[in-house]
Parts: sequence; C-alpha cells; structure tokens
Amino acid sequence: MITFDSYFLNIMEYIRVTKDNLEQEHICCAISNNKDVQVSSKKAWLAERFDDGLVFLKSVERGKCFIEFIPAENAWNPIVADNYMYIDCLWVSGSFKGHGYSNDLLEECIKDSKNKGKIGLCILSSAKKKPFLSDPKFLEHKGFKICDEADNGIQLWYLPFSADAIAPRFKECARHPHIDEPGYVLYYTSQCPFNGKYVPVLEAVAKEQGVPFKAIHLQSKEEAQNAPTPITTYAFFSDGKYVTNEQMNEKRFLIHLQR
Repeated sequence: MITFDSYFLNIMEYIRVTKDNLEQEHICCAISNNKDVQVSSKKAWLAERFDDGLVFLKSVERGKCFIEFIPAENAWNPIVADNYMYIDCLWVSGSFKGHGYSNDLLEECIKDSKNKGKIGLCILSSAKKKPFLSDPKFLEHKGFKICDEADNGIQLWYLPFSADAIAPRFKECARHPHIDEPGYVLYYTSQCPFNGKYVPVLEAVAKEQGVPFKAIHLQSKEEAQNAPTPITTYAFFSDGKYVTNEQMNEKRFLIHLQR
C-alpha cells in the first residue's frame, strides 16, 4: 500500500499531510503562517478528519497543487455513495498547470482508493466550469461521468472501477436547493480556509447595511450530510433561493446588495 510519505512523480515531489506533520506543512489553499485564521481553521478541520480516512496529498512546493479525498460515507456532503471515495478538492493552478500534476494526483487517488477496496471515485462539478469546482472537461477526459444533478446545476460525477458499480446520488435534501428563511443565509464549513476570513467580513457588511444575514456554520459531517445544498463548503442563499458557491468578499457582497 502507498504510504504517501514523500516521493517523486514526473519531476514533482509530493508529500502526504498527516497529524504528525500538519503543523509544519503548508496546506496549499492557504499558505500563511499557522496564526492566520484561514490556516488555523483549515488545519483544525483537517486534524479531526484524518481519523475518518481523509488523505491530503500535495506538492512540496508552496502553491496550489494538491488533492484531498475521503471515504464517501465520511464526506461532508449530502450524497449516497456507498464504498466510494469522495474527492473534496483537486486543485492545480498558476505555474503548476500544464505539467501533468493533476494527472499525478488523480492517479494516486485512484491507486489508494483501489488499495482500500473502494469501487470508484465521486466529485462535484457542473456543466460549465465554476469557481472552486473541478473542471468538467478534465473529469470527462479522465473517464468520469455525470450520475446526478441538482436544480442549481451542481453535478455529481463518478469514476467507477467496474461496470456494475452502483452510481452515487444526491440525497433529496440536496437535489432541490432551497430554504424557507428570508434574507441572506450562508451555509459553510471550515473545510475551505477562506471562510475563516470572509464570513466575518460578510457579517460586518450586512450589519453596516442593515440587511438580514445569517451564517450557518456546519460543524459535523451529520449536519453537512443533511444540508439543503449539494455544496456545503459555501452555499449562499437569498430569500430562500440558492445564489452561488463562490466566495464573496466585501466588494462582491455590496454589488449583490445593489441589484
């Protein structure tokens, strides 16, 4: 079985982040020091997920080049995907793009999942590329297929390891993203480090502007697996209607308020 300690693929060296080296390693999507709220919130979330089988494999270089995956029964998403591995995030950007690193990371995920007896992989995407979601063109190229789609266009893709593997699906609560609560409501988790910085920003702007805003921090897999949205890292609602999974800063929020 692969240990993911430290090794080379192509010309890139990769390392597996574990409880033992979490404090020393950067986490790719937020690479400031450990005192930064974005880094500390993400690392605290990771530390509790390792016992659930989460794997975080990344480049030793500082930058966004990593894959994060977990057994689907422990994924923080409302899906039914028995004996699948769920990919939280596969992110290769900037100067790392175009060198085959996405292929490296995905292949190691496949090998590790097969070694653990999984019957396939699943991941969120959409018909057209959306921020913070994997590129559907890349997934299709690698053999993934769409197995379910929510009303807001978020799709569940899967890569079965055998022809008879049962396809994953969304839970009913996620298939029709809608809430009854008026005003602005944000569902989020600490899986995305940017929430540690930007959720308080939205709360402050909403207070200044006098608009109703409620941030719901999902803090367990049970809460996330029963959320009214297929995406739980960041799901922004306005008067009950799903708006976006894209992080809002002060400027974007103010623009949205003016519409």
